[in-house]
Amino acid sequence: MTLRVLMVCMGNICRSPTAEGVLRAKLEAAGLGREVEVDSAGTHGHYHAGEAPDPRAVKHAAARGYEIGKLRARRLVDEDFERFDWLIAMDDDNLAFMQSAAPAGSAVRIGLLLEHARRHAGVREVPDPYYGAPAGFEHVLDLVEDACDGLVEALRGAGNFSGKT
Repeated sequence: MTLRVLMVCMGNICRSPTAEGVLRAKLEAAGLGREVEVDSAGTHGHYHAGEAPDPRAVKHAAARGYEIGKLRARRLVDEDFERFDWLIAMDDDNLAFMQSAAPAGSAVRIGLLLEHARRHAGVREVPDPYYGAPAGFEHVLDLVEDACDGLVEALRGAGNFSGKT
C-alpha cells in the first residue's frame, strides 16, 4: 500500500517545498521512502508555476541536508483531491481553501502540518518567511522538522508499515 501526501502552502516556493523535502528525508531515514509518495503544491501556485523554490529556502534547507532546489512550483488542482490520501496545509488560510475546494464525499484527509508537532505544541501555523529575515527560514525548518517527525509516525500507523524506527 502506498500513501500519497501533498504539502500545501500559498505559492509553493517556500514552506510546502521545504516540507516536501524534509518529509522525504525523514521517510527515507525511517525506511518508508518507498511506501509514501510526497509532493507539494500551492493554493495560488499560478503566481509561481514552474519556478524553483525561493533561493533562501533552498539555501537554508541545504544547510540542514535537504535538497529542494530541483522541485518546481505547481498549483493545487482538482485531481489532487483524488490522487492524494493526505493534504497537509501550512496555515489556516490554505486549510480553509482546501476544505472548501474538496469535492463532496472526498475521502482525502485534510489537516495542518503542525497538528503533528511534538516540541512546538500549541503552534498552529507555519509562518510564511517570504517577506521576512533569513531567520524566518530557519524557524520554518525548526517547525517543519518537528512536525514531520510526528507525521512520519502518523503515516506509519495509517499505512500499517513496519519500517525501521
